[in-house]
Amino acid sequence: MCGIVGYIGNREAYPIILNGLKRLEYRGYDSAGVALYDGNDIQLSKTQGKVADLEEKVAKEIETKGTLGIGHTRWATHGVPNDVNSHPHYSNSGDLVIIHNGIIENYASIKKELSNRGYTFTSDTDTEVLVNLIEEIKKQENVKLGKAVQIALNQVVGAYAIAVFDRKKPDEIVVAKLGSPLAIGIGDNEFFVASDATPFIEFTNNAIYLEDEEMAIVRRNKEVKVRKIKDDRLVDPYIQELKLNLEQIEKGGYEHFMLKEIYEQPSVIKDTYRGRLLASQGIVKLGGLEDHIQKFTHADRIIIVACGTSWHAGLVAEYIFEDLARIPVEVEYASEFRYRNPIITEKDVVIAISQSGETADTLAAIKLAKEKGAFVYGVCNVVGSTISRETHSGTYTHAGPEIGVASTKAFTTQITVLMMIALRLAKEKGTLSQTDYMLHLNELSRIPGHVEEALRSDEKIQEIAAIFKDASNFLYLGRGYNFPVALEGALKLKEISYIHAEGYPAAEMKHGPIALIDEHMPVVVIAVNSNHYEKVVSNIEEIKARKGKIIAVVTEGDTTVKELADYIMEVPRTPETLTPLVTTIPLQLLSYHIAVMLDKNVDQPRNLAKSVTVE
Repeated sequence: MCGIVGYIGNREAYPIILNGLKRLEYRGYDSAGVALYDGNDIQLSKTQGKVADLEEKVAKEIETKGTLGIGHTRWATHGVPNDVNSHPHYSNSGDLVIIHNGIIENYASIKKELSNRGYTFTSDTDTEVLVNLIEEIKKQENVKLGKAVQIALNQVVGAYAIAVFDRKKPDEIVVAKLGSPLAIGIGDNEFFVASDATPFIEFTNNAIYLEDEEMAIVRRNKEVKVRKIKDDRLVDPYIQELKLNLEQIEKGGYEHFMLKEIYEQPSVIKDTYRGRLLASQGIVKLGGLEDHIQKFTHADRIIIVACGTSWHAGLVAEYIFEDLARIPVEVEYASEFRYRNPIITEKDVVIAISQSGETADTLAAIKLAKEKGAFVYGVCNVVGSTISRETHSGTYTHAGPEIGVASTKAFTTQITVLMMIALRLAKEKGTLSQTDYMLHLNELSRIPGHVEEALRSDEKIQEIAAIFKDASNFLYLGRGYNFPVALEGALKLKEISYIHAEGYPAAEMKHGPIALIDEHMPVVVIAVNSNHYEKVVSNIEEIKARKGKIIAVVTEGDTTVKELADYIMEVPRTPETLTPLVTTIPLQLLSYHIAVMLDKNVDQPRNLAKSVTVE
């Protein structure tokens, strides 16, 4: 949520900032703004709405000259989405201007004190309070901007990523981070500031990712100075070479990023196991796991913490780990985990799953687990993200940038990593026969081809979408490994089409949801060949008897369900443990096509953010 972009150098800042804001639109936002220094004064424009609305307003309101500037996309926390509450914000003098991601929790008491000192506020935001606190400290302590920022941040409680500059000293931008990501791109006598590397990837492959409670002074034509906020200690920053390229963050001819990312799944699943899975040799090797494998094999249990789609991947992993590696698993919503005083010991392994590696709730769960002495292992997609740095060890998925807010390829690559971990543990513990172990390795290596085959049903799925696009409710049912897939399918539909949908274990249908079923209720049933097949067929019979409309995901060649269902979506045959990797494909496509037919903003659904960096 929220996006920060900044530039200082020799180029015109506005085109870089505007394009950067467009690159960050995937994060979710409700307003946008930009502040530029034109050599004489600050030119500021902001508006409720999209970056396109900002671009139109800027053309009418301000000059876009200047080689220093900051821009922001806001996701409302304090104060409703409107022009006034949008960022950037001025200080009372008009000298300082700031953009801010996160929440200042003690802003009300600070605001009261500043009001007593004569400060006035035009917005409802905590951000305007922060910039005036910085100004007050700068004035009272007679210090430079960087020092004033440091003192102010030691007084606030909450989370932040900020960028601030002073009209009277327009050769520097001061940035700082706690809880929200912030990257500094290092160019040739120029610097870029952003929430992630996508806004500046065409200009430089070198970046510094600030750690929590670090700040940096970014000066024109000088080296970046990074300091600890608490004690002013200088930090030797690590300049990371980025592997991202421009092609990865463009649509590549697809109508939407989401569709592109659905179709990327065969290649990114292969990328995720490339060099790690050598099926013909019977080898699974994950660098982050090998050095700590005894932590897993000797663990009393594995606790998986995650949110949203990643939580669903964790539910699939619960089946996988217990089935293959025979290790007890608990799957927790990270957002609830830290608040219920959980029992965690040094004998526990905690796996934290996050696409962005910046999810605030998951980071809080990691912190708690580490305090209790547990070994924490991360599974995330973004190299250099906070979760990758805060965990003891971990494994990256190799999904590449996921721009669409509704996760697709993140889900399947997370399951791929979790399956490889389970197989490696099963091998170490001897809980799988060599025959079954080799079977799983070989079948996992075939999954990209199976996903490609599942994608060939796209045209037929579009036809089904056209029939049910006007439904007001959907029910998704699955058993065993495909119960989490039912939850994920329902979530996808809710996220991008705004149609109410619920996922249930198929056996639970009789315990309440069956009351909803009539001739107007579409029911998506995952009915692939599995140990539960006959039971699922019985559930379908019950739905049919109540005139429900049945959309079934079936194994190719199925005849029994085909006769019962109104519509079918076929997937290739694969072992039950691997079915979630193929059964989720038609559900992603169904949600996508329904949303497109309803003319919804597929890549940027309302109220949602790609990276949830506040609790």
